[in-house]
Amino acid sequence: MQKLARSPVAGSGTSAPPPSPPPPPPLYASHKKIHPKAVRGRFRRIKWALTTALLALFLVLPWLRWDRGAGVPDQAVLLDLDAQRFYLFAVELWPQHIYYFTGAMILAAFGLFLATALAGRVWCGYSCPQTVWTDLYVRVEEWIEGDRGARIRLDNGPRDARWFAKKAAKHAVWLLIALATGATAIFYFVDAPGYVGDLARLQPSMLASGWILFMAACTYAMAGFMREQMCVYVCPWPRIQAALLDEESLVVTYQDWRGEGRAPLRKDQEWEARKSTGLGDCIDCNACVHVCPTGIDIRDGIQMDCISCGLCIDACNDVMARIGRPGDLIRYDTQSAQAAKAAARKPDPYRLVRPRTVVYTLLMVVVGGVMAWSLALKPAAGLSVLRDRAPLYVALSGGELQNSYTVKIANMTRQPQAYRLTLSGIAGAVLTGAGVDGPEGAELDLTAAPDTVQTYRVHVRVPRSAVAAVSTPVVFTLTDTAEGAAQKAATVFLGP
Repeated sequence: MQKLARSPVAGSGTSAPPPSPPPPPPLYASHKKIHPKAVRGRFRRIKWALTTALLALFLVLPWLRWDRGAGVPDQAVLLDLDAQRFYLFAVELWPQHIYYFTGAMILAAFGLFLATALAGRVWCGYSCPQTVWTDLYVRVEEWIEGDRGARIRLDNGPRDARWFAKKAAKHAVWLLIALATGATAIFYFVDAPGYVGDLARLQPSMLASGWILFMAACTYAMAGFMREQMCVYVCPWPRIQAALLDEESLVVTYQDWRGEGRAPLRKDQEWEARKSTGLGDCIDCNACVHVCPTGIDIRDGIQMDCISCGLCIDACNDVMARIGRPGDLIRYDTQSAQAAKAAARKPDPYRLVRPRTVVYTLLMVVVGGVMAWSLALKPAAGLSVLRDRAPLYVALSGGELQNSYTVKIANMTRQPQAYRLTLSGIAGAVLTGAGVDGPEGAELDLTAAPDTVQTYRVHVRVPRSAVAAVSTPVVFTLTDTAEGAAQKAATVFLGP
């Protein structure tokens, strides 16, 4: 016979044992597939408009032409790895211009900081490539398999001919989109019409074809299967955004002061009678959960997984309209405004100008201005000088000391150029160049072919009396003889 546990007796000096703590959450939880429901509304239209515009820009940009003259690629946007050039319409960048890419990344980072401070994860919800391609893949899924309920029934139903046909059709379209994405991505690195011609002749580059397949596989996996897992687990941005938000940031917010408590709406229930029992406008229909691409419940408050897409707003507004209640139970709002509304106070107007938004904007203006100024004054030639390390110096029979240097001249124009090379910082220097015609002296006449890097070996000879230290700083100056533009490169002259 099973014994019953005795309860403690008052005054006996014994007490009930403390309740055991709840078990820790598991380190691993299997993924539950999310079937987002289709929704109509203002934010869904904005997302479709941006998705269409961004996809069109991605697909069309490699096919735009820009005339740069004979012998130069005419693709408007091209990262030519073979020639080590980056073409962006009228701008041409060489490897030594890598700092422009650094500036562009800094601008993008501060732009993302500013957007997050103003309106939360709007980049993630509307413009991130993961979001754009996932929206496209989900749209294909809806077109072939049906809306949320139909997709759930199909996944839980028998694996019959109908299931196989729909899945095969969906994955075939997904693969076509993935291949188109991979091909378009590689078109930014090769001449697009030329590579398509190679494909038509069945003579494609194996390297380019490999990258197309790699990009296609990434697109197929991330937009078709990983989806919200990329946003929640892989992307670091959800962990960073909390440091950029404040009480004045617009975020997708459930107005709990108006919606709680939750309860389904009965057909025979009047709103006044419902409110008298302490119930709010939320009828607990879960429409906001069903449309969420990351599967969260926005009614639980601000969450790391929310990508601020606003689809829950559209879903809730549709429900509110059907039951005759005011819209925007879920809305974009600030935490300070919500606190004021919950206390029945008039919220302050939204403050666009705040210390952090001013700082981010000023940093973007400064970085953008420096880049624009640098591009406008970008020189047409580049100079680099490398001193020979062995031997450190040579003592000549006449008593002079000689150092040798490798001088590289980058002619960034489409015409051959003539230059004059001089040295300053040490007295009595005589320059000679291997394979350079002309008399030796204080300057050296050099040339460079169009759009190329010309390399010279230059010897500098000075009297021993001019060398007062082991290392003497010197400066090479390269002057364009036609326009007078000068480039400088600092190095040293070594002696005993």
